[in-house]
Amino acid sequence: MRLEEYWGVGPKTRERLVDELGTEAAVRAIENGDVRSLADAGLARGRATRILRRATGGAGMDILATSDARSAYKELLDLAVEHAVTQRAADRIRVLTPLATREAMDSRLDDVIAARDAWAALEEEEREAVLAAYERYDEREGSEYAAVEAAIALLEAGVDSGPFAAIADLERDRLADAADALAALDGNRVREGADDELDRLRDSLGAIEDMDANALELIEELRSEGVRDVEGFRQSFEDHLLTETGVTIDRVRDAMATDATDATDFVGATLRALRSDLTEAVDEREDTVASDLEDTLDDARDAVNQAIEAVDDIALHLSLARFALEYDCTRPVFVEGDDAAVSVVNARNLTLAARDDESVQPVTYGLGDHGVASVPEGVGSVPGQQRVAVLTGANSGGKTTLLETLCQVVLLATMGLPVPADRAEVTPVDSLVFHRRHASFNAGVLESTLKSIVPPLSTGGRTLMLVDEFEAITEPGSAADLLHGLVTLSVDREALGVFVTHLADDLEPLPPEARVDGIFAEGLNPDLELLVDYQPRFDTVGRSTPEFIVSRLVANADDRSERAGFETLAEAVGNDVVQRTLADARWTTGE
Repeated sequence: MRLEEYWGVGPKTRERLVDELGTEAAVRAIENGDVRSLADAGLARGRATRILRRATGGAGMDILATSDARSAYKELLDLAVEHAVTQRAADRIRVLTPLATREAMDSRLDDVIAARDAWAALEEEEREAVLAAYERYDEREGSEYAAVEAAIALLEAGVDSGPFAAIADLERDRLADAADALAALDGNRVREGADDELDRLRDSLGAIEDMDANALELIEELRSEGVRDVEGFRQSFEDHLLTETGVTIDRVRDAMATDATDATDFVGATLRALRSDLTEAVDEREDTVASDLEDTLDDARDAVNQAIEAVDDIALHLSLARFALEYDCTRPVFVEGDDAAVSVVNARNLTLAARDDESVQPVTYGLGDHGVASVPEGVGSVPGQQRVAVLTGANSGGKTTLLETLCQVVLLATMGLPVPADRAEVTPVDSLVFHRRHASFNAGVLESTLKSIVPPLSTGGRTLMLVDEFEAITEPGSAADLLHGLVTLSVDREALGVFVTHLADDLEPLPPEARVDGIFAEGLNPDLELLVDYQPRFDTVGRSTPEFIVSRLVANADDRSERAGFETLAEAVGNDVVQRTLADARWTTGE
């Protein structure tokens, strides 16, 4: 395949990759999702990631129909990357995409769930040994040697279930021999310490080179010892060579110049001969040692390749398993056949959970042909089978958070990853339309929004619509008409969808296939913070609760004139309600 055929690879990028990696290596890096190689070749890491996402999962990326859907996808990857055990695993997580087939989703889920269970079952000491092995792997930059050493360390840690089973059958002795060979080789060179004889010859050559560089000083030193005749000088020079260089006497005598005209010529010729002789000896010995090491690697090549692949795959699945455990994620159920559903039982929003927000309230929700059989106390009936819902209710009531939670669950399931819920049902969709609230009455914003959220409904595939406060981008009257049209279009096209709005009354009558759900605020706590039950109540219109907000403003006003202004607003929204709210808050505090 030509490099230009990959998404995002133009002439300049192709030229850079070919210059730095070569065509075959560049293609291999793209096909293997190797962010590091592309980054080392000079591509910005973000650009490399985008190229690889399209190369390895282009069809999956097409599911993300809006910029907000793509942002939610990237936010999930960022959370998962925080639990990566190696840099290579982090890079592989960054290029994960939604998967195009149910089989691919199930396959990845099998791997991640097995890894999650295996990691959870390990003792703390075993976990520390595994993480230490991968820390050393990263320190050695993920080389072949690093991978083999990591495989040996995992074998020594005694972990062999789940993802670790991939290394259980590796021959430890063969891997140890391969590790020694890889440690000894640096490309075509043999590293110091790999062979005693080679080290001795290199030391001798180094000593001779140093001596040759200071030949005149050596001659003066020998003469200062009282040597005057030729034979005495020869003998003294020979003794010095044997003492200072470790060269054998036979090699020294063979190199001694026989036709030198003076001491300088004699020393120089002898040292040049020794340098030549030792250089040849070093090269021969290095070739012999390198050949033996390469033979060892050839014999162990299958084991080495298996170790490299296993260590890499284990790191990926272990990283995803740690992410799943951190957020108590479970395996989603995929809805079969012509049925369509998105439902969650006790789902948690990952963005809030990542902040260690103790106020995260699990929610239960359902669209379509779901299997939600019970709901939390006080909610009333279980959600109906409608595929489209209009979500109404209190300001700061968690409506947007619910949309984001559903988006996260569907994205994770489609990527073949566990989801943050006690139970979840998901119909894999062809288009995910997630639209966050964007407050602007700019005509261009309205047009661009409609152009991003309507076409997916018209393509004929399964679509999930998650639209937040559409009315924020145009005046309320027009917004209600357009939103009613979107709900109707979603019903007609058998899409799944939740539309958050404060205009529920203006949408009547809705199609019978759509329902209205509500989230309710219940008052103020002793700290005058809004108390909200984030669990929606089904087939119930939620109401905005400005009286609670005004009550808090009245209570917190320090300036007399400011307080008077807020009291005027209290009269507008119902002074008796405001006073009752404040009384309830004071009663709770015991005042």
